[in-house]
Amino acid sequence: MNKVLKAALIVAAGMAVAQLMTPAFAADAGKLRVIYDQTRTGFAFPESIVYDPGQKVFYVSNFGGSELKPAEKDGMGRISKVSLDGQVIESRFLPDPGDVMNKPKGLWVKGNRLWVTDIDSVWVFDLKTQKGKKLPIPGIVFANDPALIGNALYVSDSRADTIYKVEPADFLNTKEPKITKVLTGKSVDPNGLWPAKGGGLLIAGFKSDKDPRAIFSLSPKGEVKKLSKEIGRLDGLYQMPDGTILATDWNSGSLFSWTEKDGMQTIASGFRGPADFCVVPMGNGYLVAVPDLVKSELRLIKLAK
Repeated sequence: MNKVLKAALIVAAGMAVAQLMTPAFAADAGKLRVIYDQTRTGFAFPESIVYDPGQKVFYVSNFGGSELKPAEKDGMGRISKVSLDGQVIESRFLPDPGDVMNKPKGLWVKGNRLWVTDIDSVWVFDLKTQKGKKLPIPGIVFANDPALIGNALYVSDSRADTIYKVEPADFLNTKEPKITKVLTGKSVDPNGLWPAKGGGLLIAGFKSDKDPRAIFSLSPKGEVKKLSKEIGRLDGLYQMPDGTILATDWNSGSLFSWTEKDGMQTIASGFRGPADFCVVPMGNGYLVAVPDLVKSELRLIKLAK
């Protein structure tokens, strides 16, 4: 790429990010308001997105293919690198051509490590060298979302009502990490995971449209607590600094906020498959990037208070 073209692309990307950070109207104090909502295409059934603060880019998991088959081992999965304004930088950033990925779902990034769940396994990648390692998890049915707490990686199995713990989380150069179950058979049906304020995990339950699930917490001692009532088929999950929980729901096709006081409050709707999203603090608010798995789209939603 010549220097003039590269400079032009950098300027254009900067202008796009600046637009994301510009409020369209004032927000009510204490309430999250949508001030920007744009859709991006160029994806193949995107299930999860994560923000890399070091590189200031997104990574997006794509099932690939022409049909939505989340449990098929067809070797068509890939991870894309995407700019903050939703433009695809590299359609197949990971894995290397010699590695086979099937249906990558949840993502987690810390430092130069990226974790990816993939049906019956979890991957860890070095983002600098792009070296990857796939770890099969014995007994897992549908590896869905990873979450990192300390030196442990937690992985949800939404079809077998189980959460696994992998230690050490960074097993790239470890022969045999320890794998244990920390939750099973509690009718939680865990999908999205997020480290809870004060320790433990927050869990989004996902079962069926006729059998909704709640938001749960799992204490460091393994105690399960139902935080909300049964409110939907919940996918992605995130806890804001003030304790407010953001989540996505397939039943209502929405991104919503939840607090014990106010319950479930819709933020954005119109999704067909609102999957595992990420939140980027930006300006006076937040940029929320939400993959729509069914539509093969990415929605960029700017929130402010």
